[in-house]
Amino acid sequence: MSADSKNKIVLNTPWFQVVAKKMPGYDQPYYAINAPDFAVVVALDEKKRLLLVRQFRPALNCFTLEPPAGHVETGETPEAAARKELCEETGHEAGKLELLATLSPSTARYTNKLWVYFAADVRPAAAPAYPREAGVECVFHEGNARALLEEKEFFATGALAAIFTAVAQGKFPL
Repeated sequence: MSADSKNKIVLNTPWFQVVAKKMPGYDQPYYAINAPDFAVVVALDEKKRLLLVRQFRPALNCFTLEPPAGHVETGETPEAAARKELCEETGHEAGKLELLATLSPSTARYTNKLWVYFAADVRPAAAPAYPREAGVECVFHEGNARALLEEKEFFATGALAAIFTAVAQGKFPL
């Protein structure tokens, strides 16, 4: 995350940067948010149940229900990040991960990418490569995408985009 000569970092945090961009023909800067890319895993177990996580989100002061997801760290591939987050958040692992899409979380404001992966064969990790993340509950959803929309804790845009990308590609039932 860095700014070039036409851009100025006006806020720098461990999680993101706010950048003022000079746009041709405009007196005022356009503000964008540089944040790390993140990977989301739409994962099914042998019973075709959708693997989700319930976790507290401090920004919203509430619990949310989402697919396993997390930042792509510097030097890490999006697939490696997806595998790490799956293990850390759920204690599960997958054989093959299939890249379904690379999306923008918000073309109006964010510069990062959302990498959507699909795993058809998740199972509890026999020898986990990463320790479980505290405060994250593993949840199996047995319904389809319509039923998932009825869940009051399922409302994150990235989660919706990931699930419906899987639906559109025939990986998860509508």
